[in-house]
Amino acid sequence: MSQKYIVIKGARENNLKNVNVKIPKDKFVIMTGASGSGKSSLAFDTIYAEGQRRYMESLSAYARQFLGNSEKPDVDQIDGLSPAIAIDQKTTSNNPRSTVGTATEIYDYLRLLYARIGVPYCPHHHIPITGSTIKEMIDKIMELPDGTRCTILSPIVSGKKGMHKDLIEKLIKEGYVRARIDGEIQYLEEVGPLEKNKKHNIDVVVDRIVKKDNRSRFHDSLETALNLSDGLAVLLTKEQETLFSSNYACKICGFSVPKLEPKLFSFNAPYGACPTCKGLGITQKVDLNLLMPDRSLSINQGGIRYYKNIVNTENLEWQRMKNLIDFYHIDMDTPIEDLPADQLDKILYGSDVPIAYTLHSRSGIVQQKNEYIEGVCPMIERRYQETGSAFSREWYGSFISDQECPTCHGARLNEQVLSVQVGGKNIYEWTQMSIKEARAFMKNLDLDPTDAKIANLIVREISNRLEFLDHVGLGYLSLDRLAGTLSGGEAQRIRLATQIGSKLTGVMYVLDEPSIGLHQRDNDRLIDALKEMRDLGNTLIVVEHDEDTMRASDYIVDVGPGAGIHGGEIVAVGTPEEIMANPNSLTGAYLSGRKRIEVPTKRRRGNGKKLRVVQATQNNLKKVTVDFKLGTFTVVTGVSGSGKSSLVTEVLTRGIQHKLGRAHVTPGRCKAIKGMENIDKIVEISQDPIGRTPRSNPATYTGVFDDIRALYAQTKEARMLGYDKGRFSFNVKGGRCEACQGDGILRISMQFLPDVYVTCDQCGGTRYNEETLQVRYKGKNIAEVLDMTVEEALDFFSNISKIRHKLQTLNDVGLSYIKLGQPATTLSGGEAQRIKLASQLQKKPTGKTLFVLDEPTTGLHSDDVNKLISVLQRLVDHGDTVIVIEHNLDVIKCADWLIDLGPEGGDEGGTVVVTGTPETVSQCENSYTGQYLKPLLERGK
Repeated sequence: MSQKYIVIKGARENNLKNVNVKIPKDKFVIMTGASGSGKSSLAFDTIYAEGQRRYMESLSAYARQFLGNSEKPDVDQIDGLSPAIAIDQKTTSNNPRSTVGTATEIYDYLRLLYARIGVPYCPHHHIPITGSTIKEMIDKIMELPDGTRCTILSPIVSGKKGMHKDLIEKLIKEGYVRARIDGEIQYLEEVGPLEKNKKHNIDVVVDRIVKKDNRSRFHDSLETALNLSDGLAVLLTKEQETLFSSNYACKICGFSVPKLEPKLFSFNAPYGACPTCKGLGITQKVDLNLLMPDRSLSINQGGIRYYKNIVNTENLEWQRMKNLIDFYHIDMDTPIEDLPADQLDKILYGSDVPIAYTLHSRSGIVQQKNEYIEGVCPMIERRYQETGSAFSREWYGSFISDQECPTCHGARLNEQVLSVQVGGKNIYEWTQMSIKEARAFMKNLDLDPTDAKIANLIVREISNRLEFLDHVGLGYLSLDRLAGTLSGGEAQRIRLATQIGSKLTGVMYVLDEPSIGLHQRDNDRLIDALKEMRDLGNTLIVVEHDEDTMRASDYIVDVGPGAGIHGGEIVAVGTPEEIMANPNSLTGAYLSGRKRIEVPTKRRRGNGKKLRVVQATQNNLKKVTVDFKLGTFTVVTGVSGSGKSSLVTEVLTRGIQHKLGRAHVTPGRCKAIKGMENIDKIVEISQDPIGRTPRSNPATYTGVFDDIRALYAQTKEARMLGYDKGRFSFNVKGGRCEACQGDGILRISMQFLPDVYVTCDQCGGTRYNEETLQVRYKGKNIAEVLDMTVEEALDFFSNISKIRHKLQTLNDVGLSYIKLGQPATTLSGGEAQRIKLASQLQKKPTGKTLFVLDEPTTGLHSDDVNKLISVLQRLVDHGDTVIVIEHNLDVIKCADWLIDLGPEGGDEGGTVVVTGTPETVSQCENSYTGQYLKPLLERGK
């Protein structure tokens, strides 16, 4: 039995109630259930965690101290476990150097391809670069004026770690006297020990010559230098440094390229990286829109935000700038937009001649100066880099934004690297292609027989990886896309494609909602990919709510029946057909159609006002002009990569936020956003945690804890003891337990074992001291109230209208099961988002608030989606506007207005396919969304 099944006995992790279950191996298994029912606790915190722990146990104690050891899950026994790999929704990396290409390892193969068969082309004369002969090098030197002091060097060590002691001794024996070590020319006999773990550059000085008509001496020196360094020589003069290569150099201008090696094509290595941006593709510069957000103001009115609060004061910085302003006769009462360009340029970038001026300090000391006065932009950039104060860095950073590198224009690589081509494209142009375009390019790559033989294996590896990525619906991504900008679903599918490519067998994969961010059109391809992994002989355990994926699975484990304390049990197991026939399964009821989300009987037409985005060109948007009707529930749809987030999040949301005063927000590119006067507040409700520490919880986030603490402070006992509202906070001294500082737990470090968290023995986990816990309301102390679920608290505080109202909103969004004091770190993304929604529902509607949500159905069961739709409809009923980016057809069919982008993803998307009611969109033949929506609407009639 243990060979054919994974057998779990007595699982009690989180809210699981002593669960026993058998899961068939080598099958495609879905774990589903209401949000918070315990499916992730079973799949990830129990099955995967135990598989990972058993692997860790096999390692030595020494090795384990360097790994994040996982503690044993709360389960009696698990049999039949295979090696486990988790593919979750955590984004691959927020490192600005990580791209889709590097994350998938395709870029590593590309570097090898360009190093082996790449052909350098001169960027100035567009001709292939070939190796220079010694005669050509000497001809170049002979162009220098007579009397020029020349030094011939041979670069023998380039960026290699080590002390290089033997090499230096060898050079001394061979008669060499000097070398340039890490940029400094030294006598070899005086060179001290080099730092072992630092990368060093060593150029040996071959000869020092005063240029005359002495070709033979140059010939001998160059020949020696080229032999020493495998074809490279450096000519150093007072004015410049020239690299000669017997391998690659332009015959006309002498532009040369070092020996082609894979490391040369890496933007993470100093040899290949652009020298200006160090391989990031961006530089941090002062953003003039952040420095001067309103150019209709004059300098005296605070038009230059940096000087806003110090204009015409005795501040030394202002005195310097005032002297510059007086020197160039700049009118401080003229609006900045009307100042002559040359005058504004002096303020921004400094004087071009020395200026004599006087500084008066508050202590009466007078300083006479005669110097170039620094402009505000270079001064902010310099201080941003130099300051050691976090506060100052944040202040200077408020004027700075990431801007395209002026040298490489985002390519990240230096001129030499970008000169190398394969198939007519350099490596940066290659990574700019979408995965779909790159597949076609590789397929049609025309190479001569020799190059084809060299590149055969590399091309095959690249093509296979591109095929897997396209196979899981990511054909629209480009390889230079930053990994940190990927959605959770995209990042997960990248890892999924990597695993398909590895072709491992006998592995247990645990996945977390891989269908997130995927349009229904692409869902079938994802399902095929999952089945392919299963057919290789692997077990797939997938936490999922998508109906199509569930129907395609071999086996379903339905966890429930409710969430939190009402869940944690196995409601039903079996094939999709058996689940549908099970009367106890809520999932089965939705799959079979016994329960469904009803189509609204009427659609809202809005309040007659609208937001109009004019000619949006952010990312792949192609001059999109579109109206968002205010007072409606609007859903923006389209296939993955069609431009939904670019339009809604980057252009519309960031544009309105910037207009409403968030100066540091950079809006997406568009000509204009009209109708913003109809909006007084924008609320972006994401699935980010409500707090980063266990101190944050639903009670503190929604503000209900303030009211509860105030209620306790009004009790007779509290007034007698002189306790105020602050006494009942676990975040400040007074009422909290000082042994654990209000955490309720103590962390004990165990070195190579996992950290152990133990309940505080002083307060028993209550967070408060004994004196505070003596105060009771209706027989309960403050710690017991925090331990209540929303459902229990609603009943307990039924007579206190202010508290009841806030708790009711948490109940309305389907969070009756969570505890008031539940740490924020234990809440799922869907739960965090609904807590944010609940806190908004508490506020009085203004009719001018815009709510923006990006895929709010992530992690939600169909029953929870139903509740979510009701909450969103309630916000619109209050007169406000809701805009949602979504693929879920149940949400789409309930919208008042749809904006469908496409028709495809990436370069083939970025246009509006159709706008209108769901009924209108369903009739559009060009809309993929409409094709899937049509049968759903027909069933709902």
